[in-house]
Amino acid sequence: MDRVSHTERDYREEAAGVYLADLAGGERASMKHWRIEPGASLPVHRHSNEQIGYLVSGRLTAVLDDREVVLKPGDSYAFSSKELHGAENRGDKPAIGIGIMSPPRDTPDWGDRQSVPADLEQAEPAELDD
Repeated sequence: MDRVSHTERDYREEAAGVYLADLAGGERASMKHWRIEPGASLPVHRHSNEQIGYLVSGRLTAVLDDREVVLKPGDSYAFSSKELHGAENRGDKPAIGIGIMSPPRDTPDWGDRQSVPADLEQAEPAELDD
């Protein structure tokens, strides 16, 4: 069994205001906890992985090749392999969610890894328990 508790997450700033942390993963899929700060953007990109996810809190605008889709808490999403996509947080609160990639992926090719503010390491939703 692979277990990653919320105290063991190692967040990386992959683009300005875009943070990713590895969660439990396997041979065929990887899972990330992500946080996109207000005003931050995940660059438009494509990859050979299938990607599915779930928005836990905040709002996020998915930027696609031909349209934009607003995601709200509780929404799930799926991007097919090689589908052009990105995201923008146009709100005033962080957008927080979970993303799953198949096959697994360690580091995004759009990333520009930076240091992580200490307060992000401590940020956790109140409803999570050990």
